[in-house]
Amino acid sequence: MTNSKNTSNNSSESNELYAIAETSGQQFWFEVDRYYDIDRLNAKEKDKITLEKVLVLKDNESITIGKPYVKDAKIELEVVSHKRDKKILVYKMRPKKKTRRKMGHRQELTRVMVKSIKKGKSVLKSSSKKEETVKQETKPKSEKTTN
Repeated sequence: MTNSKNTSNNSSESNELYAIAETSGQQFWFEVDRYYDIDRLNAKEKDKITLEKVLVLKDNESITIGKPYVKDAKIELEVVSHKRDKKILVYKMRPKKKTRRKMGHRQELTRVMVKSIKKGKSVLKSSSKKEETVKQETKPKSEKTTN
């Protein structure tokens, strides 16, 4: 019986360019052309936001770790929309006191799209589609034989 599993390492191909940055009291793993839900920002839709508190930056060649932040690293975000998270219920009860309290909470969120990750003045781009050039071997010309 043969096993037809493909053992390809897709995780290393998709994570060629990323940055870990701090915003709204949390750390997020940012990749280019992906959207994230973070705490509500005071910005309008289609506004550009720049994050400068970059902790780790990985490009195709190297990994840069900040002390505490990477110098001259920026992440450019675009606000897509404002929304609210799903409702969570908070239920408090004191036993033997007949005290009960039920409350709900919906967190205000901002959905942002990562446009670019910059280090210094250069814009780092991810190559999600690996472009390979296939060279076709040229066949040697066959020699004509005369009889």
